[in-house]
Amino acid sequence: MTDPRPPRDCHDMGSLRAQIDRMDAELIALLVERAGYIDRAVDIKKGNGLPARITPRVQEVIANVRRLASEQGVDPDLAELLWSQLIEWSIQREAKHIPEG
Repeated sequence: MTDPRPPRDCHDMGSLRAQIDRMDAELIALLVERAGYIDRAVDIKKGNGLPARITPRVQEVIANVRRLASEQGVDPDLAELLWSQLIEWSIQREAKHIPEG
């Protein structure tokens, strides 16, 4: 694995690409971790009679990522687009195991 270095310390495309590849691997690892929490949510939701989709929570997550993106200088529309896909994937993953209410 490549050691992290800031973009300003990447002086050629090879070192820049290595950093992007390193970050992609970290992002995938985070997605795997997040999916584990989604799987655990299935058990908790089933035990509490909750549906896969809880609209106020979806809205809260989107608002949170838009705020975080804005605070960190990332386009909040991009963050919303990415998280909307992630949220929908997560809800579909849960819905396979949670009966409709």
